[in-house]
Amino acid sequence: MSVGLIASFLAYALQFAKPINDITNVLTQLQTALVSFERVFAIMDYEPEAAEGEDIHRLNVSRGEIEFKNVEFSYDKSLPLIKGLNLHIPAGSKVAVVGPTGAGKTTLVNLLMRFYDAQSGTITLDSQNIFQSSRESVRKSFGMVLQDTFLFNDTIRANIAYGKPEATDEEVENAAREAYAHSFIRKLPSGYDTVISADAQEFSAGQKQLITIARAMLVNAPVLILDEATSSVDTLTELRIQKAFNKMMKGKTSFVIAHRLSTIVDSDLIIVMDKGNVVQTGTHEQLLRSGGLYSEIYNSQFTR
Repeated sequence: MSVGLIASFLAYALQFAKPINDITNVLTQLQTALVSFERVFAIMDYEPEAAEGEDIHRLNVSRGEIEFKNVEFSYDKSLPLIKGLNLHIPAGSKVAVVGPTGAGKTTLVNLLMRFYDAQSGTITLDSQNIFQSSRESVRKSFGMVLQDTFLFNDTIRANIAYGKPEATDEEVENAAREAYAHSFIRKLPSGYDTVISADAQEFSAGQKQLITIARAMLVNAPVLILDEATSSVDTLTELRIQKAFNKMMKGKTSFVIAHRLSTIVDSDLIIVMDKGNVVQTGTHEQLLRSGGLYSEIYNSQFTR
């Protein structure tokens, strides 16, 4: 074969393949568009939160005593999740919620924060029904630190003061000191006025977590929720974060959701959930003695 024949063959082969590639690309875009349409319509089908009147009750929380009474909830009415839940959390308690994935741990938090309302039953905070109180006052009663750190394209000072915009510079810096974040923030080019990106790639996972802890400390809410807050950091960083948590939890009711049981063995009460139900409650020692799901989870992590 001559060079010209080879060149012609390649040119025709490319011309033949081009429309096939174009059709494939169009089909891929159509499939992406169809999925996007489904998601858009799913969002449009959501029922908006019911409007609240100006005279609705506002929570006034000082102690942090929580009680669940016959609470029932499901995301899909045909698939019940939480059934007849009854719990009493004394004020100032450190409560751990454990269980396998999908057990209902985060759902419990979503109900507390009124991201969802229960189908029946009541949840009271300092003897006040949260479902009859304004959502804003309910959510302001909680400080929350999540596994995923949410930072914004703004200064570190503004990120820490997100939940309390009127905070003074001194209050922001004191919160950072309490969270063991002040030392590394001070070393930045502009200190607390350093502008960070939303993904904050300039910080380690532990440093980002300490900034969010400082944010929760500044708000100083009577009830704290720590949802898998140390699962993405190394052991040494976890110890440092745990010190910050211990300071933050003093005198407050706190919920700790964790898969690492080493972080919750000193809890006043451990709630073990499975398939939306509370299957065990007690202290670490009591649950180990009684066996059951908690003992299985603990032994799977600490025995070989």
